[in-house]
Amino acid sequence: MANNDTVNNETPDTRERDRMLSGELYIADDPYLHELGRRRRALQQQINTSAWDAFDERARLFHELFGAFGEGSYIEPPFRCDYGCNTFIGERFYANTDCIILDVATVTIGDDVFFGPRVALYTPYHPIDADIRSMQLEGGLPIRIGSNVWFGGNVTVCPGVTIGDDVVIGAGSVVTKDIPSHSVAVGNPARVVRGIGGDDRAYWSARVDEYRAWRDAR
Repeated sequence: MANNDTVNNETPDTRERDRMLSGELYIADDPYLHELGRRRRALQQQINTSAWDAFDERARLFHELFGAFGEGSYIEPPFRCDYGCNTFIGERFYANTDCIILDVATVTIGDDVFFGPRVALYTPYHPIDADIRSMQLEGGLPIRIGSNVWFGGNVTVCPGVTIGDDVVIGAGSVVTKDIPSHSVAVGNPARVVRGIGGDDRAYWSARVDEYRAWRDAR
């Protein structure tokens, strides 16, 4: 199935999907969402069962799965998502194994973003009231991640969070609120512990110079 609004050559009823993407309560029980789910499962299975060296095949499958998948991006299988078509990834993205993106709302990721293993982006939310929750009503809020961002392993990002540019999120952190650009955040819930600035650039530039000198001397 192509990544568009046609199912079996017919114009589908997308009203539940539209509510889902708008952040309103919806129930994922209509034929259109089921078809999107079947499409995702098929592509996901092909990705996760492909040969270890089938890099071109996986690149093609990821381009088909996602709303956008930028040049030079790569995801280590296994990988799982809700729909895929609601995720938009920039250039030179890398995700280590066991990445999960639950994209019932839009997920936007910038350029040069690196994920450690077992990073999870969760856009869905569920009603606090148990009686309402048992009616299978749920919603979703978008996640936005800027460029030049690094997540350590086992980072979890919750619904509705925006993370700026040039951010480092420490391993094991649970991000429940927005994180501003040029900062390091760690913990559960994640909190900004310091900024990123010129001293960091000078320190790491010196480390690079040392490495290059070592290489040249070999």
